[in-house]
Amino acid sequence: MRSARPREDRLTLGVLMMVGAALCFTAIDTSAKWLILAGLPALQVAFARYAGHFLISLVVFLPNEGLRAFHSNRPVLQFLRGLFLLFSTLLNFVALTYLPITLTTTIMFAVPLVVSLLSVPMLGEKVGPRRLSAVGIGFVGVIVAVQPWGAEFHPAMIFSLGALCCAALYFLLTRMLAGIESNDTSQLWTSGIATLALFPFVILHWEWPDTLTGYVVMTVIGLFGIVGHSVANIAHRFADASILSPVVYVQLVYATLAGLLIFGTPPTMWTVVGALIIVGSGIYIWMRERTLARDRTAANISTD
Repeated sequence: MRSARPREDRLTLGVLMMVGAALCFTAIDTSAKWLILAGLPALQVAFARYAGHFLISLVVFLPNEGLRAFHSNRPVLQFLRGLFLLFSTLLNFVALTYLPITLTTTIMFAVPLVVSLLSVPMLGEKVGPRRLSAVGIGFVGVIVAVQPWGAEFHPAMIFSLGALCCAALYFLLTRMLAGIESNDTSQLWTSGIATLALFPFVILHWEWPDTLTGYVVMTVIGLFGIVGHSVANIAHRFADASILSPVVYVQLVYATLAGLLIFGTPPTMWTVVGALIIVGSGIYIWMRERTLARDRTAANISTD
C-alpha cells in the first residue's frame, strides 16, 4: 500500500512554500482570464490547464514509479475529487470571463466556511456555536461582496458561488484521502480525469491563440497547476495545516495586484469590505480550531 511521505518539522519552509503555492494559484486564474479575454473558449482554457498539468505529471512521476503511480487506495474518492475540482475550475473560469479576479478570489475564500459546515455530515466533526457564528458572519461577507441587491450584481457571480461549493467538496475529499494517497497519485488522477473528460468537447472546436504570448500563456498554465498543488502538498509535510491555513489569504494581495497591473480593474469598496469580513471569519475559525486542538492534546496528556 502506497501512502504519503512522513511529516517533517520545518515551519518556515512550509510557510514560504504555501506563499509560493498561493502565487501559482493566482497565476492560474490570471492566465485563464487573459486567455479568455483574448478570445479562447473557457472550456479550452480549462483543458489546457489540466492537459499541461497531466503531461508534466507523467514526465515527473512515471520514470520513478511506473504505472504504479496510478494505483489508488481509494479510486472512487479520487474520481469524485477530480470531478469536483474540474467543475470548480470550469465554473470559476466562466465567472472570470465577466468578473474582476479580485472578486472571484474573494468569493472563493469562503471555501473554509462551507468546509466547516459540510465537515459535520461528511467527516463527523463537531462544530460548536462559536464557529457556526463565524461561518454565518463569513457568509454575510460573501453577500456584501456579491451585492445581490446592487446595480453591480452580475449573473456570473452565480457561477463563482457554484465554484465555491465544488471547491469545498474537493477539499473535504482531500481531507478524506490525507495519509492514504501519495502526492503523485493524487496529481495524476486529478489532472488525468479532467483531461480525459474535457478532451471530447474541445478537440472538434479547437482554436489556436492569435499571438506568441497566447501560446506561451496556454502552455505555462498547466505548469502553474502542478507546481502550485505539489508545493502546497509538500508544505503540509513541513508545517501543520493549522499554521498554513491563514497563509493562503496572501492570494488576495496577489489577485489585487493582478487586477490592477494586468487588467486595470481595482477592487470595489464592497469587494474590499466583503473580503475583510470573510478573512476575519476564516482567521477566527482557524484560531478556534487551534485552541480546540491544544485542549484535546492537553486532555490526552493528562490521561496518560
